[in-house]
Amino acid sequence: MVRELAARAKQAAERMAAAGGREKKRALLAAAELLEAEKDALFEANAEDLKAAREAGITGAKYDRLRLDEKTLRTLQAGLRQLAEMPEVVGEISEMRTLENGLKVGRMRVPLGLVGFVYESRPGATVEAAGIVVKAGNAILLRGGSEAIRSNTALVALLRRALGEAGLPEDAITLVPTPDREAVLEMLRLSEYIDVLIPRGGDALIRLVTENARMPVLYHAKGVNHLFVDEEADLEMALKLAVNGKVQRPGVCNALETLLVHEKVAGAFLPELAKAMFAHGVELRGDERSRAIVPEMKPATEEDWAAEYLDLILAVRVVPDLDAALAHIAQYGSHHTEVIATENYAKALRFLREVDASLVLVNASPRLNDGFQLGLGAEIGISTTKLHAYGPMGVRELTTSKWVGLGSGQLRE
Repeated sequence: MVRELAARAKQAAERMAAAGGREKKRALLAAAELLEAEKDALFEANAEDLKAAREAGITGAKYDRLRLDEKTLRTLQAGLRQLAEMPEVVGEISEMRTLENGLKVGRMRVPLGLVGFVYESRPGATVEAAGIVVKAGNAILLRGGSEAIRSNTALVALLRRALGEAGLPEDAITLVPTPDREAVLEMLRLSEYIDVLIPRGGDALIRLVTENARMPVLYHAKGVNHLFVDEEADLEMALKLAVNGKVQRPGVCNALETLLVHEKVAGAFLPELAKAMFAHGVELRGDERSRAIVPEMKPATEEDWAAEYLDLILAVRVVPDLDAALAHIAQYGSHHTEVIATENYAKALRFLREVDASLVLVNASPRLNDGFQLGLGAEIGISTTKLHAYGPMGVRELTTSKWVGLGSGQLRE
């Protein structure tokens, strides 16, 4: 079954590569309208998934990511409309230059082809991924988790309808309609159809895909994200960054997991941090120096420094200087999102240069590492690999470039 679906999706990808910007825009706008028109049916399907999830004992971050509500739909609609209005990148020619023999050469941006997307929970990811793929002139073969099968089925039916209304092949958005794990393994073997595979989920899923895929894989690992509060930070602003990063939505990959505080401001900053975090129900786990200032913190263990909690838990460490903060991030970070709070320009630039992460920020919340927040319309994931994308993968990251040449009879001598 999966092979047949992939073959049809691959044929659709060939048609999508030649699709015009007008048709793609029409499909994206139609999808945004259908999300509103069909929201009652979507909420009904999602309610069934949520009920099954509760009965299966799914709680916390995974349950939260499964929910579809009015706010989520509005965000998805805004993302689709933003994608629709973005400039067309497919066919864009850059770096054109004329060689000594008169041949003009450059690079043309082209679609990747058929994208395989294996993911867990979030039905909203179905819409985001499909929208980006359509805008980039690709097709997508989706295999979501069993916990969201009803929501994903309803969403994909809606998205395929939008493609048809725009005169585009409906098979450009295809869902593998079974939660069977064997379906994933079969997808991973279909390198003759699937050009790139993108997994989005927990460590077990990432390992399954990276160890078995026969095609290139773009994946994102866990988000062990840090905020370093420098001695020259605006402490009031730093507190707001910490609270937003940890509290706003703790069960996502761009949430704050570890706070590093310069020893010269720890005495002033940590009591205020504790007051704010405890008010939001956050558990703090600190090193000895942090607990000497805020005894209510629980002792941090070695495992805490590498933990992605996805919960209202925050690890806290006092460090002597920027060098120590950089060393801690290099040892425990996951190349996802790293932040410095400082008013020192030189330190800010050094942090930007030396920290190895998909997004490095100065005086901004880690929660901003998101395709929609960064103006990409949406994202299919946040790549912590470096080939061929690093960070949120939007439309441009779902294309590649080929060399093109314009000649007038040039020969090789």
